[in-house]
Amino acid sequence: MYLSRFIVDPARRGARKLLASPQAMHAAIRGAFADPADYERADARTLWRLDTAAVGILHLYIVSPGQPDLTHMVAQAGRGTAEAWQTRAYGGLLASLQPGQQWAFRLTANPTHSGRKTADSKETQRFGHLRPEQQTQWLIDRSARCGFTVATQQNNEPNVGLHHRQTQTFRRGAGTVTLTTVTYDGLLDITDADAFRHTLSLGIGHGKAYGCGLLTIAPTR
Repeated sequence: MYLSRFIVDPARRGARKLLASPQAMHAAIRGAFADPADYERADARTLWRLDTAAVGILHLYIVSPGQPDLTHMVAQAGRGTAEAWQTRAYGGLLASLQPGQQWAFRLTANPTHSGRKTADSKETQRFGHLRPEQQTQWLIDRSARCGFTVATQQNNEPNVGLHHRQTQTFRRGAGTVTLTTVTYDGLLDITDADAFRHTLSLGIGHGKAYGCGLLTIAPTR
């Protein structure tokens, strides 16, 4: 597994095209892997997330089974410098995970629930959770199977904050996709190291091709 960080230059026309459509960004990232096994395997898949690092600076994080070649993205949307992107092996971190460890985390996800299209319909579809308390509970409900618990604060409230809550609509082929997304920042405690490694390698929730599901961790301060 590999973790890459790519610096996006939003002043470039190509970058603005990618930023306007998760489908276009997905296609560009997919183009970084000549071997399909480097993009997706049974035990790992490519996940990505956009983070705002500072005013006018965006970081694209990619976790992937194989090492990507992002040269084409530098030409289209990056900074033409030696630091345009960095890739590091991810296996050492995955191997070091143990139950009881606490980490700071960030996750952009597509929190959804299933429901009927109409009151008398037998067909169901996914709907995005829109209220903050629903979005927080969505993550808590999935944490146990993902190998962690969300830490609690002194007031027993979940130690997690929500930001960049939005609903995006973009084209995919002849149709459109509507995606409700939210970014979570907080603290977690590992309860099952194998399940947690699985989560870091395969993501959480739906919309993974469109910048959702990538959980990253960092040491607590």
